[in-house]
Amino acid sequence: MSKRLVGKVALVTGGSSGLGLATAHRFASEGAKVFITGRRKDELDHAVEHLGHGVVGVQGDISNLSDLDRLYEVIKGQSGRLDVLFANAGGGEFSPLGQITEAHVDKWLGINIKGTLFTVQKALPLMPDGGSIILNGSMLSRKGMPAFGVYAATKAALRSFARTWSVDLRERRIRVNVVAPGTVVTPAYKDQLGMTDDQIKQFEAQAAATTPLGRAGTPDEIAKAVLFLASDDSSFVNGIELFVDGGAAQI
Repeated sequence: MSKRLVGKVALVTGGSSGLGLATAHRFASEGAKVFITGRRKDELDHAVEHLGHGVVGVQGDISNLSDLDRLYEVIKGQSGRLDVLFANAGGGEFSPLGQITEAHVDKWLGINIKGTLFTVQKALPLMPDGGSIILNGSMLSRKGMPAFGVYAATKAALRSFARTWSVDLRERRIRVNVVAPGTVVTPAYKDQLGMTDDQIKQFEAQAAATTPLGRAGTPDEIAKAVLFLASDDSSFVNGIELFVDGGAAQI
């Protein structure tokens, strides 16, 4: 079977670990020239070494617009265009209603909403007609989870962006879709949420009990869905939210 992204140039933000790293590996294996971003240089360098395939790492924070400008200058200089964008970088922290601070709101709206918006907007001059943009959403755009309201709201905003942007970009035939993962254990569970190994195991068990498939997902299962949305296999798919959650948000 021929590789699905041969000749394509792709960017994965937040590509140093977790879902981003798994997707960058899929993209590179399918023939794309891949760029990844990450905030931590050591982690980014390790990811580039692990991925091989000529993957290029550019350190930066998507909530910093000058970092985004520098990122796209590198892509422009090395490849001249960008065919596929997986706007994956983002995150969240638990904070129950009644204890939410202004700093918490500013941080996660700044990363997940502002950062994603400008990641996409600043990519457009490099994108040829017929390109593909995939936003990393969450099943929590539809399901309520205690103390995770700000995060869930930002992911619902991304779903709304996809609807609007797919219309905004109609004349250029650039497709905009959302992948909505279910429970998938990644390093963010420790790095952002501060969960212990025992808490993560308990969280996975709870997810398994409430998911029709009876388990949590894996990063590569999400990556395969993103690859579908990035490739011509999904050439008539636009403006959707693709749930990759074992059915958790469907019941």
